[in-house]
Amino acid sequence: MRLNYSVVDAFADSVFRGNPAAVVTIDAFLPDDTLRAIAAEFNLSETAFAVPEGEAWNLRWFTPTTEVQLCGHATLATAFVLRRKGVPLPLRFRTLSGELRVEEAEDKLVLDFPAWHSEPAEAPAGLAEALGAAPVEVYKARDWICVFRTPAEVEALKPDHVKIAALDGNRVIATAADDDTCVIATAPGGARADVTSRYFAAKVGIPEDPVTGAAHTQLAPFWSARLGKAKLVCRQASARGGTLWTEVAGDRVKIAGHAVAFAEGVLTIPD
Repeated sequence: MRLNYSVVDAFADSVFRGNPAAVVTIDAFLPDDTLRAIAAEFNLSETAFAVPEGEAWNLRWFTPTTEVQLCGHATLATAFVLRRKGVPLPLRFRTLSGELRVEEAEDKLVLDFPAWHSEPAEAPAGLAEALGAAPVEVYKARDWICVFRTPAEVEALKPDHVKIAALDGNRVIATAADDDTCVIATAPGGARADVTSRYFAAKVGIPEDPVTGAAHTQLAPFWSARLGKAKLVCRQASARGGTLWTEVAGDRVKIAGHAVAFAEGVLTIPD
């Protein structure tokens, strides 16, 4: 079996920036073991598999080790690929997180995702040791939200990813699995943005995710309430780095960004 694939750098305006995702469009989902094996072979933070169904698409996302409930950058990458194939926007995706939409505004692709609100929380045992520094506040949404005072503190973190993976995953969102909770480190954005963050996802096989849409479904409501503004410019301060433009609208978050094509090719999969 031969399948076409693309690799797209999402939340980036040039290659080697943002977050790379592989996108495979297929007529029907292959067995889960095969999907996991393909994602492991790509060894990117996410591989997206899109299957057409009527006027919408069924969409699933896999890290190198597991399927995930929601992925922003791979959804952005999938929309980018489909648009290049001539599929008109807006796009509708059926996913484990419900129906997601992607439209185009100005020069950006815009994700319409659920908003995940946070609550003040007691830090899980070992959090400061795992991060290498103690946050001034801890909140809980889908993931742990660890608040620092300055962007420089977030950028300087040198986490122990083995200890990050071992943290308790108790969640305030009852529908989310407890064993894949990740850690968001965040601070006000300083001169360059409204918000700075990094995302540590060893629970799902990704030590540090370069730019993370799902993190901003949590960060946008958090910082929107704290800063008193619906629209935010968010900078994820990983080594690759990326920018996301967010807007909170009730129980939804719009997350906008650029994307660029890096590679295209053909997979050869045993029948």
